[in-house]
Amino acid sequence: MPCVIKKYGHFGYFAMVAIMFVLSCRKDKTSDLQPTPYNLEIPSHFPQMPIPADNPLTVEGVELGRHLFYDKLLSIDNTVSCASCHHQVNGFSDPNVLSVGVGGAVGTRQSMSLANMGWQQFFFWDGRVSTLEEQIFHPVLDPVEMDNTWSEVERRLRQHDKYPQMFYRAFGEPGIDSVKASKAIAQFIRTMVSAESKFDLIYKWANGIPLSPQEAILFQQITPEELAGYDLFMSLNGADCMHCHNGPLMQVQIYSNNGLDATFNDLGRYNVTGNPNDKGRFKVPTLRNIGYTAPYMHDGRFATLDQVIDHYSHGLVWSPTIDTNMEFITHGGVQLTAQQKAFLKAFLLTLNDPNFITNPKFSNPH
Repeated sequence: MPCVIKKYGHFGYFAMVAIMFVLSCRKDKTSDLQPTPYNLEIPSHFPQMPIPADNPLTVEGVELGRHLFYDKLLSIDNTVSCASCHHQVNGFSDPNVLSVGVGGAVGTRQSMSLANMGWQQFFFWDGRVSTLEEQIFHPVLDPVEMDNTWSEVERRLRQHDKYPQMFYRAFGEPGIDSVKASKAIAQFIRTMVSAESKFDLIYKWANGIPLSPQEAILFQQITPEELAGYDLFMSLNGADCMHCHNGPLMQVQIYSNNGLDATFNDLGRYNVTGNPNDKGRFKVPTLRNIGYTAPYMHDGRFATLDQVIDHYSHGLVWSPTIDTNMEFITHGGVQLTAQQKAFLKAFLLTLNDPNFITNPKFSNPH
């Protein structure tokens, strides 16, 4: 430093100190804009959520994803958002039999619920992708959904008055691209945890998990009919449902041909694998919030929960790829009585989570 003073005098020395101070301030300012880790509370009776190392949850990322989820600018004509086919009041599913995209284009399958997606191992009814981030890429490009290009979406986001700054805060660096957009939406969807239903109390009670004092009080509101329905649900000689719907997620992550048809208009998993044994097999969905998520099945053919129960009771149809868990196929179903059907329905409705469909953290921020 003395050589600097000799050449430039004291003014040069103080100028250099000032420059170093400014650079130091800029560095501190940049560090202040690093995303804030998001504290996602995992229910005590749930497994830990497998969150990708390259897409950790952050407060800013989740908020960005929430805005993008509800924004119709993702579609070519600014008429369709993710929320257009995933309504919060319907457990983030679609009340339409088949989902409707831009220009009134109609899809071929019913939109699945987005509850507890952070624990899913594969996505879509046919399981054609294995990560939530990858799944999010598809609707934008699908001609019967958003019918857009990611390059156009990126252009719109860059020209937006708020999104450039939101992306910067979410990822700690400037720049907008499809990867960041999908990561943000995935972050938001992973926060959509549904675990505050009557079923959660039944599950804890049945598995010896202690109830809190408040939960113990709420458990007293569960009716004998609901508990009888739970027993039927879990019984091999009753409704025999637990092979495909089990655990806190109320879902076994497999593909199944559940006896809907003798021949298939939609080949399901076969379209992905080309394996003849996969014809008519579809991803087993969660039963959580089932009272909110009508219509049911991959094609939305059943309008009511009663029709679903009737199907498994006496409407099963044999085909070469029928799931081996359909043990009562030779009888057409499990042959429930009218009273048993009423008990089973009462239990299934305990899977409804009113807080999930009203939680302001998941609502439209626009």
